Amino acid sequence: MNKVFDVLIIGSGLAGQSLALRLADSYRICILSKRELSMSASNWAQGGIAAVHNSEDSIEAHIQDTLDAGAGLCDSEVTRMVVNNGRASIEWLLQQGVNFTREAEDDRLHLTREGGHSHRRVVHVADATGQAVQTTLTDRVREHPNITILEHHIAVDLITTHKLFQQTASDGPNRCLGAYVLNSQTGHVTTLSAQYTVMATGGAGKVYLYTTNPDISTGDGIAMAWRAGCRVANMEFVQFHPTCLYHPHAKSFLISEVLRGEGGLLTLPDGSRFMHLHDERAELAPRDVVARAIDFEMKKRGLDCVYLDISHKPLDFIQSHFPNIYKRCLQLGIDISKQPIPVVPAAHYTCGGVMTDMHGRTDIDCLYAIGETACTGLHGANRLASNSLLECLAFSQSCAQDIQASGQQPTISLPDWDESRVTDADEEVLITHTWDELRRFMWNYVGIVRTNKRLSRALHRIHMLRDEVHEFYSNFKVSHDLIELRNLLQVAELIVRCAIEREESRGLHYSKDHPELLAEAIPTVLAPENYTSLLD
Repeated sequence: MNKVFDVLIIGSGLAGQSLALRLADSYRICILSKRELSMSASNWAQGGIAAVHNSEDSIEAHIQDTLDAGAGLCDSEVTRMVVNNGRASIEWLLQQGVNFTREAEDDRLHLTREGGHSHRRVVHVADATGQAVQTTLTDRVREHPNITILEHHIAVDLITTHKLFQQTASDGPNRCLGAYVLNSQTGHVTTLSAQYTVMATGGAGKVYLYTTNPDISTGDGIAMAWRAGCRVANMEFVQFHPTCLYHPHAKSFLISEVLRGEGGLLTLPDGSRFMHLHDERAELAPRDVVARAIDFEMKKRGLDCVYLDISHKPLDFIQSHFPNIYKRCLQLGIDISKQPIPVVPAAHYTCGGVMTDMHGRTDIDCLYAIGETACTGLHGANRLASNSLLECLAFSQSCAQDIQASGQQPTISLPDWDESRVTDADEEVLITHTWDELRRFMWNYVGIVRTNKRLSRALHRIHMLRDEVHEFYSNFKVSHDLIELRNLLQVAELIVRCAIEREESRGLHYSKDHPELLAEAIPTVLAPENYTSLLD
C-alpha cells in the first residue's frame, strides 16, 4: 500500500512537531512515531531552553559559552544563527500556549543557570520543560487537519532514486522519495511517498547500557541516512550526563543539571566535595568535565556512585524548583530535602550525526535532518546545556523556510515492500541477546574514557554481531526490535570508527592513548563511499 504526502517527518519530538506545525497550513504532513506521539527524548528534557532575555546577558556571551563548551569544533556561523533565534523561539512557544515558569513579583520569565553558562538564561517550566512543551505541541498537532499521525510505526529504510534505479553518483543527484515503514501492531510494511522527507528521530543513547534516553533512542535516522548515502560527522562525541539517579528501581531518571546550577553540591560518600579538585568552576563546569571527574572518583575509590546534595536549601525552594525530581526521589525513599541523591553518569546526548547545512539539508536531495539526529555544527565536541531544544526550534524554522522555497518535486511511482523471499523469524532470542551484548561492551569499551585497545575490541565485536544480524535481516520478516538492533549496530560502528580516527582528547572524547589536545580542531567526517563494507 502506497500513501502519498507532501512532507514525511520521521520522529515526533520537538524538532519534528514544531516543523509540522510550521508547514501544516500549506502542506499535507505525515508524522511517524515509533510509539505514542508523546514518547520522545524531548518529552524527557528537564532543564530548559537557552535564550538571552536578561540585560546583563548578551548574544555574544551565549555564543562564546557555546564555543567554549564545543572545544573548538563549533561552526561559528551556525552558532550565531541558533543563538540569534533564541527569543523568537521562546515567543513562538508562548504563542503555541506553553506556560513557562515566571517570577512571582513581576511575571517576567524565570531564568535559571546551568553548567557552562556565564549568565542566567535558561527558560524553563519548573523541572519538566520538555514534557510541558511536548504536551502543548502534541495537542496542537493532533488538532490540525493537514497532519496525519502514524503512531506505532517505525521506518525501515529510506527510498532514494539511486537505490530504486540502481544508480551511482555518476548517474546524477540522489533524491529521497520517501520511506518503507513497518506498522509494529500489524506487522505490515507500507510505502510512504513524499516530496520531502525529514529525519527527526533523535539520538542513539540506547547503544549504551546506562542512558538517560527513552527506549526509542536507537539512532534510526543516522543509520538510515548513512545507508542511503549521507555523510556523518563527530559521532565519537557522546555526551554522558553526569547525574543520572542511581537506584535499582529508577530506570533512566535524570537529575537535572539545573539542580547544580541552583547550588547542588557533588560529594563522596563521606560528604566531602571533589569537583574543585578537577576544575576551578567546580559543580558549574561543563558536562564532559563533570562526568569525567565523577568517573575518575568512582574508579579511584571503587564506588558504585557519588552524591548530589541540595539538602542545604529550604524545603519550599526545592519543591518549587524541582517538584518532579523531589516527588520521584521521594517515591523511591529518598528525601532530597534531607539527604543527598545517589548519582552516576549515563549516556545522554549524541553530539554528532547526519551532516547538514544551515537549513537541515543533507547530501541527498529532498532529505533533511534536524534535532539530535543531525550534526549541524552547533555542538562541536560537547553540547552546552539547554542548547538542544533551542537547536530543534531554530532548525525547524530554517528547514520549513527551505521547503517552502523549494517548490514541487517530480512524482515517481514507488514499488511496494517485497517480502516474497523471507519467512517468519524462528529465533527472536538472537535479537535480545545481541542487543544486550552490544550495549554492555559499548559501555565498557567506548565509554567516558577510551583506549585504542578497547576501541579495537569493540569494533571486532560489532563486525561479528553485524554479520549475524545482517543474515537474520536478509532471511526473515522485519520486526520492530530487529530494525532497532540493525540501526544500533550501524550507529555503534560509526561511533567507534570516529573515535579511532580522532587521535587526541577533545571535548567528550577522552583517550588515554592520546591525552593531548591537537593544535587544530578538525571534525571527524565519514563518507559512505569510503566504507562500502558498512552498508548492509
